[in-house]
Amino acid sequence: MQKFDVLIVGAGMVGLTLALALRKTTDLKIAIADTLPINELTPEPEVRVSAINIASQTLFDNLDVWSDIESNRLQPYQKMHVWDKEGLGQLNFSLDDLDSFPQHENLGWIIENKVIRNALWKKAQADEGISFFTDHKLASINEGDSEVFINFEASVATNKSAPAPLIAKLVIGADGANSWVRQQIAMPMITRDYDHHAIVATIKCSQGHDNTAWQVFLPTGPLAFLPLFPQNNATCSIVYSTSPEEAKRLAALSKKDFAKELTAASDGKLGLIELISERFTHPLTMRLAQKFVKGRVVLIGDAAHTIHPLAGQGVNLGLLDAAALAQSLTSLTSTQGTADNNLASSRVLNAFSRARKSEATDMIAAMEVIKQTFGVQQAGGKLLRGIGLSLLDNIRPAKKLLIEKALGLNSNLPKLASKELN
Repeated sequence: MQKFDVLIVGAGMVGLTLALALRKTTDLKIAIADTLPINELTPEPEVRVSAINIASQTLFDNLDVWSDIESNRLQPYQKMHVWDKEGLGQLNFSLDDLDSFPQHENLGWIIENKVIRNALWKKAQADEGISFFTDHKLASINEGDSEVFINFEASVATNKSAPAPLIAKLVIGADGANSWVRQQIAMPMITRDYDHHAIVATIKCSQGHDNTAWQVFLPTGPLAFLPLFPQNNATCSIVYSTSPEEAKRLAALSKKDFAKELTAASDGKLGLIELISERFTHPLTMRLAQKFVKGRVVLIGDAAHTIHPLAGQGVNLGLLDAAALAQSLTSLTSTQGTADNNLASSRVLNAFSRARKSEATDMIAAMEVIKQTFGVQQAGGKLLRGIGLSLLDNIRPAKKLLIEKALGLNSNLPKLASKELN
């Protein structure tokens, strides 16, 4: 049997970030289990992208992976334009709204998930304190008094027998919305169907994206145009959240007709739209684990919570989970040492769980308010919504607070996500 301090199940962006954060601040021995392969970049952009805010960019920078991400491809944006298709209201954000943070040159970055994951994976592979287990799926988790025993399945594809079990002091479930770890510990979930399906695709726009994140609220849901590739200033990733019936109709359209609908939906603000990728559709569901900690198992990222993508905050929420958990575990090793420390300290882990669940709950509530506000289609409601947006657009302090929250510019950030890293 191989022994580790921490086993991270899931080598996506959140799981890999946690591994690197722990190695940055501790001497803990880390294992990562995930059978999802790494795929090399291709000239065509990946359809799945993430909106990375300033706190997450700082975290990547402090983990020494930002330069690798930046050397591949990414798109910064300096402006955001949000408007109501059925009303008169609109919101505009720019760097001028961050006058108290003059050091920032961008509001955020749109980056392909593959670019981020590959950079994190490369950094983790080079760390001798991180071991990867990628050939076999996990079969079971059994918790003992002081350790967790993890068994693997045999590989049917390669006809390989299961490797020896692993032993870890702590297991982290960073394995996504349909988390296997969460199912193993039978953690109850609060769920709610958003009654929206998201269509994601890559498009080109004739007038260019102008380094701006665009979002229009339609009667059936929000449509976002997220800028990609500064080389041509014309490529965007779209996230179109709409009713299941409308999503089915849109998915059945020809590429040309779908592009025409995007052009009309965006009021032509980006010019004529051309669809340059396949369309992918998936249902949207709110999920929130009852607790993020159970014994020697911790849930982070989408394994603990999923939210509506209308504000692009899901991945940033998960990355801060990783940074906060790393900080909590670092506090234990600094007071107890790495050899005999109790990584499953209920006091420390429960404090982590309460704080991160509170943050996730606040974000879920905020998304619900926005969704419900723009879902009102009565004439009176549209008028009030338009007036409210216009007022907010002209009240500088309110806009500043709103954008600072979205960009992660608050005082209680984990140290690794703060510019003032100690």
